[in-house]
Amino acid sequence: ARPETRVLWCDAHADINTPESSPSGNAHGMPLSFFLGLASDSRLDFIPRLQPKRLAYVGLRDLDPAERRILRALKAQGTYVATMREVDEFGIGIVMRQALTSLGYYSSTADADKISSQSLSLPPLHLSYDIDAVDPQHAPATGTVVRGGLTFREAHFVAEACAETGAMSAMDIVEVNSDLTSPEAAQETVELAVSLVASALGDSIL
Repeated sequence: ARPETRVLWCDAHADINTPESSPSGNAHGMPLSFFLGLASDSRLDFIPRLQPKRLAYVGLRDLDPAERRILRALKAQGTYVATMREVDEFGIGIVMRQALTSLGYYSSTADADKISSQSLSLPPLHLSYDIDAVDPQHAPATGTVVRGGLTFREAHFVAEACAETGAMSAMDIVEVNSDLTSPEAAQETVELAVSLVASALGDSIL
């Protein structure tokens, strides 16, 4: 485990319900509550707790009432939270710069220099990417479809910006489910997911 790891969580959902607050009881809507220590399970005691200031959200748009309360409290403790409202208002470039600045990868939001040359001294970055962060027009093969998500290019910019920090150490991409739609739509979603992984590994337009 690397307890100094920062996490950028790109998702339509906050996944921060506790067992007590969850309307559905689905565990896949709770992982961050355990990582942050808001919920507990003795089987997870070996996992280092994630500090709120080491978490940044991008792309949220489908939140339960309890999650809204939890997120407001986490923002006061240093968690960066950008819903699609912020993406609409400021653009994905500014949102990602703010998110990565909050995680310690830039000295200020006005600093335009890439920091890959300093990557050896930077904390590791984990990108957790739920495909439902992307608008279902581009990623239809997922189980929790929510309209109004990231565009094709915005989705790639998230991964590209993380790669540019030079600190990427891990990535997960989840909720791609080819059984939930037509073969053509499933292929489109899988190809997008592969392309996002490539962007996170440093693939770029130029």
